[in-house]
Amino acid sequence: MEEGQVDPSLDLSHLTEEEQSSILEVVLRDSELRHRDEGRVRSLEQTETDPVRLRFLSGAWFSDACSKRYHNWTSGCDLIQATIRHRMAKSKDVALKELFNGETEDNNATPDVERRRTNSREEDIEGIHEGLKTLNACETSHVAQEDLTDYHNEDSDSLSSSLADPSSLRTNGSTISLHSSYTISGSMMSLFSSGDFGVAEVRGRIQYSLVYNNQEEELQVKVHRCEDIASVHKNRCDPYVKTYLLPDKSNHSKKKTSVKKKTLNPIYEQTLGYKVRIGELRSRTLNLSVWHSEPLGRNVFLGEVEVALGLWDWTCTQPQWQDLQPRVYLSPDLINSRGNIRLAIKFIPEGSEGGGLPLTGELHIWLQEAQGLLSNKGGPIDSFVRSYILPDASQQSGQKTRVVKHSISPTYNHTMVYDGFHTSDLRDACAELTVWHREGLKSHILGGIRLSCGTGQSYGETVSWMDSTEEEVTVWNSMIENPNHWIDAMLPIRTNLTHRSE
Repeated sequence: MEEGQVDPSLDLSHLTEEEQSSILEVVLRDSELRHRDEGRVRSLEQTETDPVRLRFLSGAWFSDACSKRYHNWTSGCDLIQATIRHRMAKSKDVALKELFNGETEDNNATPDVERRRTNSREEDIEGIHEGLKTLNACETSHVAQEDLTDYHNEDSDSLSSSLADPSSLRTNGSTISLHSSYTISGSMMSLFSSGDFGVAEVRGRIQYSLVYNNQEEELQVKVHRCEDIASVHKNRCDPYVKTYLLPDKSNHSKKKTSVKKKTLNPIYEQTLGYKVRIGELRSRTLNLSVWHSEPLGRNVFLGEVEVALGLWDWTCTQPQWQDLQPRVYLSPDLINSRGNIRLAIKFIPEGSEGGGLPLTGELHIWLQEAQGLLSNKGGPIDSFVRSYILPDASQQSGQKTRVVKHSISPTYNHTMVYDGFHTSDLRDACAELTVWHREGLKSHILGGIRLSCGTGQSYGETVSWMDSTEEEVTVWNSMIENPNHWIDAMLPIRTNLTHRSE
């Protein structure tokens, strides 16, 4: 149906932002398919000499049949496009006939014409987005508006990114740290993302500052500006900055600045806030990435920096410059810590409380919380902790906490008590605590700790599970040397626990 015959009276102002994004996706997809099909038909017209066969292959016979049978029918995409054009005509002067130029293209286009169409199409699509945004009666925040143009890659941040060989990086490459004993060169974001890499050059730098507001319990990330970032289309770039407070990769953790049009030196001066307890910051990594906004296709990765907040000097509130880095692939197999666990442990010797109580020695393990749990997919998870006192790995020895749902830093507040101990047993025993991620009916181990003397032997036999780290050995020995006193500890949840036979 001709454009002028479409009634532009469709009211879309009542739709939510998510519904508008879905509609926009369908409209743009329809436009893209029409362009592709018209290109296919033009190629057929140049190669096929038989008019009957051309009519069959091009689908013209189907269009003719539809026009005869449904002569009053209007497609939903045409109706929405007409509505967008109608609203845009009221709000600003726009060349409406150019919005979807694929519907009126000349079949005999020269290369120069094709180039002009390509350039025009990029500008037109921006107009479509602006038109859809005008359907809202109220102003939306810059984050919500940018989401309308970022709908293609809400679930994949690595689209059109550049994964680099670690050997090619400068010495000041990205570094992540979940704990002071855990430092690996690489990008934590690469754990949660995959896609088409190497589209744009990574260069330039970003200026930002970090402040923690104790009163509001909020981390304030101020993005000041970027300099000398890479161009994407003929010295053109529409950059914005996206942040995540890793290992949370969910939409709740995602924050964005506004998009700055056609500049390689964007100035933002915007503050992005995260509600997080100060105690959790040592297990978090702030990821700041710069992207080119591509309304129709995939947004283009322009570089990133990652800041290990456990190593940050919080007395420094001045803006900091940092070079943008390529996204370096970090294999999950190289991750030796999945977060931190906070606990307290105490041993009560036999009869130490008076009146012959307790009858046997008791080991108390108070599991308080975990911080910065890192799953394979990122984001909040359902987790629990399971404990055994080795060498007894029987069901009777096993205890576990409740499942804490949808949390990266779950609070368990659960005390496990084991009796039947003599003080001499502690030299040959091992408290094994493992953190588990529950997904539906299945549970997957994230990692754990083993508190023991770390001698490699138990009751005279060589065992694989007596493999405690220096930190874990220190906690265990402190408990033995200080009976009836709680020994507090914050330990990394390590992934390199030596396998033991069940």
